[in-house]
Amino acid sequence: MSENTVTEVVQGVYRLSANVDNILFEGIWPIPKGVAMNSYIVKGDKVAIIDGVCEWDGVPETLFAQLEQMQVKVEDIDYVILNHLEPDHTGWLNAFKKIRSDFTIVTSKKGAAVAEAFYGITENIHTVSSGDEIDLGQGRVLQFYEIPNVHWPETIATYDTRSKTLFPCDAFGSFGSVSSSAPYDDQLTQDEIDFFEDEALRYYANIVGAFSLPTRKAIEKLGPLDIQIIAPGHGIVWRKDPAKIVNDYIRYVSYSKGPAKPHVTVIWGSMYGMTEQGVQPVVEGLESAGVTVHVHRIPESNISYILKDVWQSTGVVLGMPTYEYKMFPPMVAALDEIGKKKALNRKAFRFGSYGWSGGAQKELDEITERLKMNWDFIEPVEFKGAPSAAELELIRTRGRELGEAVVQAVNAASGS
Repeated sequence: MSENTVTEVVQGVYRLSANVDNILFEGIWPIPKGVAMNSYIVKGDKVAIIDGVCEWDGVPETLFAQLEQMQVKVEDIDYVILNHLEPDHTGWLNAFKKIRSDFTIVTSKKGAAVAEAFYGITENIHTVSSGDEIDLGQGRVLQFYEIPNVHWPETIATYDTRSKTLFPCDAFGSFGSVSSSAPYDDQLTQDEIDFFEDEALRYYANIVGAFSLPTRKAIEKLGPLDIQIIAPGHGIVWRKDPAKIVNDYIRYVSYSKGPAKPHVTVIWGSMYGMTEQGVQPVVEGLESAGVTVHVHRIPESNISYILKDVWQSTGVVLGMPTYEYKMFPPMVAALDEIGKKKALNRKAFRFGSYGWSGGAQKELDEITERLKMNWDFIEPVEFKGAPSAAELELIRTRGRELGEAVVQAVNAASGS
């Protein structure tokens, strides 16, 4: 965990943050480049803190130290606004309660139930619904909007009418540590913006992807607001071009049902190198069709990165051997997670080796049907033992056919 200094987002609004690394986010997702935990102070005559931070070592202490930097005492905070109750944003409440026990929590009705379940808090809770407001004074009114299932059912967004700042918590967030000297998009180079776009895509595919329909509804609900700044719970603050992250999320939502980019993700695993022989030919075939190819070997590649690439890909190749009459087990795990995240309607191709018997196709069909993935497969290439030269050439041909189908689907969707 590394400290960040408090910065002023806009007059009367302050960003407090701590970067966390060397953990698995949600106990699942690797974050080798860290993640920022953002909290915000909004000051009128009264003071509100919007969202909080986790209780990992040193993080609440960093938050309290930043309050001291801006000369705000914990006792001065009138409202603790909890847009989202997941513990990476609320774990600090235990430490806060030790300092002050009579603060007022503002959250949704479903959020109140979570506060009780997680922290035993039942008093001084003010529940809000869409359109409700709290007047902090000095012309600063906070409005609340329910955006359920982005990505928990209790989630709300807070909008400061004076600065026209939206605080959406996990919506419009990203992985990636944020420099204390440059936490805003107007302070970053294009390469740095590109970095956060890439980490936002992985964040979306890992955390939000399964909830793309509610995310689309949330974007539509918030659309009429005059949003000049977006201040999420993770990642950078967008005050130069907030439309950038909104449009990125609109694209990410659309990727669920596809088509996405003219990309193909090749996911492969091999027991003794026989299936592996088909990887290079299929990649060559795909590239000959002009698509971008991402290659992941399982189980070596973490599902976090596989999901990111599948999410932005219109096509997927599955290369795996038959294992005990079924699919190669690491492929089962990967495909199951991809389906649960709702990466739907992909163009797809399967190839692989078998020994005494096939059987992978039956389980593949069962998984895609159970998860209603609606993947459009071209004819597979399955071979006994090592592939022959003719079979390798057929895999190359199938790769080209898949690549051409991907390009056609993307062009048809774009009208080109």
